[in-house]
Amino acid sequence: MTKKLATSVAEMVVQAKSRIKEVTAREALGFYQDENVVIVDIRDVRERQKLGFIPGSFHAPRGMLEFWVDPQSPYFKEIFGQDKRFVLHCASGWRSALSAETLLDMGFEVEHIADGFSGWLAAEAPVEMPAPRPPKDQTKKTDDQDG
Repeated sequence: MTKKLATSVAEMVVQAKSRIKEVTAREALGFYQDENVVIVDIRDVRERQKLGFIPGSFHAPRGMLEFWVDPQSPYFKEIFGQDKRFVLHCASGWRSALSAETLLDMGFEVEHIADGFSGWLAAEAPVEMPAPRPPKDQTKKTDDQDG
């Protein structure tokens, strides 16, 4: 039997979206290159590697976001101390909505791309691919080989 939760994630996203500022990917396309804007990609690193990313975006994994934003945290990242417009995105806008609400609760001014990276792709906006990773060395030396 599946346990019924008091609040579903879909309900949490609806609640978050009622409190936060949203922009569409098409709108973000008009300002993503502005030097006073930081597009923050909260997707998993594997999503970025597989699908690419918005050029110039800053990667902040969702699991570290609050720690990187908080100046009192030992993990604080200076980029979040800058006087800029911060716009979060994930793949479809659910994770970024929840994250934007959390940052809003912390007192951090932030927006999010409502349709996420999928909306960015649908808008045929530019995508940067990560540099290919070098192949792993298949010829590891053992103790009995000459070095």
